[in-house]
Amino acid sequence: MTQTVKLDIMSDPICPWCYIGKTHLDKALAAVPDHPFVIEWHPFQLNPDMPDAGMDRREYLERKFGGKDGAVRAYAPVVEHAANAGLKIDFEGMKRTPNTLDAHRLIHWAGIEGKQNAVVDALFTAYFVDARDIGDTEVLADIADSVGMDAAVVRKLLQSDADREDIRTRDTHSRQMGVNSVPTYIVANQHAVPGAQPPDLWEKVISDIMSQLEASPAE
Repeated sequence: MTQTVKLDIMSDPICPWCYIGKTHLDKALAAVPDHPFVIEWHPFQLNPDMPDAGMDRREYLERKFGGKDGAVRAYAPVVEHAANAGLKIDFEGMKRTPNTLDAHRLIHWAGIEGKQNAVVDALFTAYFVDARDIGDTEVLADIADSVGMDAAVVRKLLQSDADREDIRTRDTHSRQMGVNSVPTYIVANQHAVPGAQPPDLWEKVISDIMSQLEASPAE
């Protein structure tokens, strides 16, 4: 039996570095199709105190970065790295910054159905490419439908309190473990890899892990 290695990813679907980081990781995984990683996505809200309905994006940026100029400076490296990764982010089209608790609930439910990666991809595309409000129940139900989940069930769950406290508890647990920024990757429950690392670093990590697994075959 092929040995597997757990790769836990702390992420938020409105974090541009998480989007860039996933693109880099996916490129490395595609280059090494027999990689040992089993991936699980975990909740980490960049803005845990965001109002449930989200916030006007301009107001959010002015609060966080002290105005438009501050936001432009803060996002300049994001734009550069996104372009280098072959990604185009529609910052101009974004009108609201959402509360991501419901998006994290959807990611959690997708995990139960083995569709986490597809939902994470769809959330990133919806927010960064299509400038959709991923705090909106109908948008999330549509995303669920697009990956083969039951939109009606997801809509009903989103309208309830199902798993709200679980997501908050898991988010808090990550912070207590020392995670203070995303993306953060935990390899084999031992090694933390912070930030949007380039594909060649991930290919080296995968190569090192596979060498170690070959040196100590499973009994």
